[in-house]
Amino acid sequence: MALLTNIPLDDLYTQLAPITVPPSTSRGKFNNWGQTFHCTPLAIFEPENEYQCELILELARREKKVVRAAGIGHSPSDIACTKEFMLRTQKLNRVLSVNVEKRTATVQAGITLNELHAHLADHGLAMMNVGSISDQTVGGIVTTATHGSGVTYGVISTHVMSLKLLLADGTYVTCSRHERPDLFVASICGLGTTGLILNVELEVEPAFRLKEVAITQPFEDVIQNLDEIAHAAEHVRLAWIPAADRIRVGLMNRTREEKTPAGSWFSEVFLGFYVLEFILFVGRFFSSVNNFAGSFFCWLSGPKSVRVDDSHRVFNLDCLFLQYTTEWAIPYTRSQGCLRELHSWLSQEYGDPNGLRPHFPIEIRFSAADDIWLSPSQGQKTCWIGIVQFKPYGLYVPYKKLFDGFETILARHGGRPHWAKAHSLRREKLRSLYPHFDDFIRVLEDVDPCGLFRNEYIRRHFFDGQADGRIFKLRQ
Repeated sequence: MALLTNIPLDDLYTQLAPITVPPSTSRGKFNNWGQTFHCTPLAIFEPENEYQCELILELARREKKVVRAAGIGHSPSDIACTKEFMLRTQKLNRVLSVNVEKRTATVQAGITLNELHAHLADHGLAMMNVGSISDQTVGGIVTTATHGSGVTYGVISTHVMSLKLLLADGTYVTCSRHERPDLFVASICGLGTTGLILNVELEVEPAFRLKEVAITQPFEDVIQNLDEIAHAAEHVRLAWIPAADRIRVGLMNRTREEKTPAGSWFSEVFLGFYVLEFILFVGRFFSSVNNFAGSFFCWLSGPKSVRVDDSHRVFNLDCLFLQYTTEWAIPYTRSQGCLRELHSWLSQEYGDPNGLRPHFPIEIRFSAADDIWLSPSQGQKTCWIGIVQFKPYGLYVPYKKLFDGFETILARHGGRPHWAKAHSLRREKLRSLYPHFDDFIRVLEDVDPCGLFRNEYIRRHFFDGQADGRIFKLRQ
């Protein structure tokens, strides 16, 4: 610290110049994957080592600027956006150590899951549970409590053993369940506010294959037997296609069976991507076509399919197209009632010639309860329900009225928003949903009293700041 404070300001800028993204280039602006939010930070840095991270924080302290860490940009919200300093973590992507006997891996926070899968496979290991995609960085996954599915499996943050942080004052800290536990549970779903996550130690398991048996069933048949279905396999996910009134039930279990052959290009790519995207494009002008799109997607899926592959390939799904999306977590005990209410609402919309026409699928997943202060699964076994509106060819589609209706129903059932996705909840509502909200704020104010890591998203939702979420909205 003493050495950094002695560096003249001009020298700080000189040392950071090689890792500063030229503002005139396309990389000088930030867009999230879905092309729904963007920003032009005052400066974007791409550090390659910890010392450069120290320099960035030192510069921010002197210039009184916020530093926002950003990874790949897959979050469908403005959580990564800032007008001030952005620290891109993609070059902090090394695997630091793998312990096969203890089944742990320590990695830099900027590594993506796709990169990590390959490294773990070299050691005969794998992640225990993965969400629908593997494009995100480990740091982003941890700070937002990203989840997979399985009633006995927690969010991915529950598999974090320890963290190495660079705090706002420039000090390094290692925290875990046994060392600075309050900082640890605040950081493993801390939205990047407690410090810059440098290293993550993860619990992993021996590499495995998954066998997924997927069956399409009527909505009512699934809902009547929802609890039985949710417990019918190690990992269960449901894909509800409202236009067809069907749910695709995916049951995934570990297996030693041989991998199944890949699907045909004609079915999965030509029909399942190119033709489907064109149908959705036409649906922008004729809303009734969206009904056909849902039925077409259901037909493509077929009544039943069986797939065996490496675990992460089965966990992951093709997100298809750019999209608007929102997802909420509700108590598992309220899942059946909530889904019935959603079904009733959408049935009314389908009965109205001018009603809303949601895309597909509405994804339904499950996770075990945990004790992470800001985890949507904190203290409760959880059902996650997410909805999307695709953007065919990257074009705008109406979504706000649909999402407002969806969120109203989820909120009535005790819904907590997925932190990576856009929502409108403010401090007092969040405090009512999270029993340890004040504990989190206490830790945050202790380790970052000046708000070095509090970007517009954090100030808006946690401190009732006036930062308007629409300032980063990408309008097309």
